[in-house]
Formats: sequence, C-alpha cells, structure tokens
Amino acid sequence: MFTRESPSNGPNSPKVVGFYEKVTGSVQYICIDEATKKCAVIDTVLDFDPAHARTSTSSAQTALDYIEANGLTLEWILDTHPHADHLMASAWLKEQTGVQTAIGEKTRDIAKLWAEYYNLPDAFDPERDFDHLFADGDTFKIGNLDVRVMLSPGHTLGSITYIVGDAAFVHDTFMYPDSGTSRADFPGGSSKDLWDSLQAILALPDDTRLYIGHDYPPVGDREDPAWEATVAEHKANNKHLSGGVTETEYRKVRDERDATLSLPTQMMYALQVNLRGGRLLPPEDDGRQYFKIPANYF
Repeated sequence: MFTRESPSNGPNSPKVVGFYEKVTGSVQYICIDEATKKCAVIDTVLDFDPAHARTSTSSAQTALDYIEANGLTLEWILDTHPHADHLMASAWLKEQTGVQTAIGEKTRDIAKLWAEYYNLPDAFDPERDFDHLFADGDTFKIGNLDVRVMLSPGHTLGSITYIVGDAAFVHDTFMYPDSGTSRADFPGGSSKDLWDSLQAILALPDDTRLYIGHDYPPVGDREDPAWEATVAEHKANNKHLSGGVTETEYRKVRDERDATLSLPTQMMYALQVNLRGGRLLPPEDDGRQYFKIPANYF
C-alpha cells in the first residue's frame, strides 16, 4: 500500500500518515499527537470485491499494524461522512480495539434519505451505530491536540471536516490541486453548499495542510497518488478555484462535470453498510448476510 508520512510542525501540530487504497482511490489517515503517542484513524477502508460481494480487512489492518509498530495508542475512530465509493471499516476497528467511533450529526438526515431508497425503514440508526455524532463547532482532543469539527456539506449534506492544529481532514471537498474539487451530485449534495464549504476551508490559515479523501492521478501528469497541499497551494493552483473564479463560474463547471459522471461502483453496496457504522445488514433466517440493491432507480 502506498504510504506517506507528514511530520509535525511543532506544538499542536500532528504527524499525519496517509495510506492509499488503490481500488477506490481512497486515502485513510492516522493523525498522531507525538507528545503523548495517542492517535486517531480517519476514513478507514473496508476492502470490498463487488464481483463476489466479499469484504476483507487488509487496508484497515495496515493502519492497526502501523499503530502497533510505532507504539501508538488509538483514541478515536473517525469518519467524515457516510462514503459512497467505499465501505468504511469503523465497526471492524471498534471490534478489534474497543475504541469509540464518531461521524457528523447530520448523518441522521442522510440515513432518512437512504432508508427510503433502500426501502429499509428500520435499518439505519446513527445513534445506535456511532458512539458520537458531532455538530458544527464541537471540540475534542487527540492526546493533547485540540480538534475542531466544521460542517462542510456539498458532497453530502452531512460531511464534516476535522481541524487539528495546522492540519485539516477535508474529505470529499477538495481533490489534489491538479484535479480540482469533488462531485456534488449525490442525493443531498449541492454545488452551492460545496462552494460555501470550499470557501470556509480556504479561510483557514494559508499554511494549513489539507488532507483530501481521494486521489485519481491525472493520466500522463503524475504517476504517484498525492493527498496533501496547503491552503495557499490550493488558492494558487487548484484547477477549479484559482484565478479569481466566481461562484457562478465554479458551479457551472462543477454541475456540468457531475452530469457526465457514473455512480461509483461500490455506491449501492456502501451506503447500506456505512449508514450502519460499517456493519452489514443483519443475518437472515439462513444465517447469511445480504446486500439490498434498488433496481432501475438511479
């Protein structure tokens, strides 16, 4: 698995380790307080093979192996939103470690939307399946590091950003500067909300390191995935936002681009798992677990 480490820049600045999961282009993170050796994992991946409807845990195990090898103590299992392009490993990680899980409080609203799409009115209960549902402005700690939660809707209506000193985990808002920004056409998404979220993130100090949720390296431009750039670098070089682009101009580009995109391969599988904190639907009377996929709907 392709891995990069970004060192701490001093007090209240975390060390950040990113692991790139190639199948879905996802980046899972470990955010580390080097003073206390305590850490959080963010947006971990439960591997999934759609052809066989089979899950595995090698990507999430990579994060646990790193934590053990470096003598770290896991304090939080964090997600930024219920992902559409990969299954989340939060429930499995909690089973292995007993550590608390968290996501944004507006996951409740996302759950209501998808309960209708799946016709599963009783399947999703974020209060049950996550230990904490963070609101905009909530604060907590990773070791001695102060963390602030910022609501960042647009990609979904309930996405949140975790700001940890000079690092911000901005999920599916920005892409790497040479790729621009993330899509906003999923149910509950909005290019208007995404624009507002992008501007709020760009209002952070220029030296803030932004850690994105996915990378799909542009063909012919670079070979290796990348996921870290500062606010200043995005202001200067982001493909969709630099050069004084207006909200109207941005939204036109974003909406036109989104209209050409197919749904992610794992989306119909992923949401029914992720809205249960990373748990498959309960076993049926034969003891097996099943996915439910709406036909001719999207």
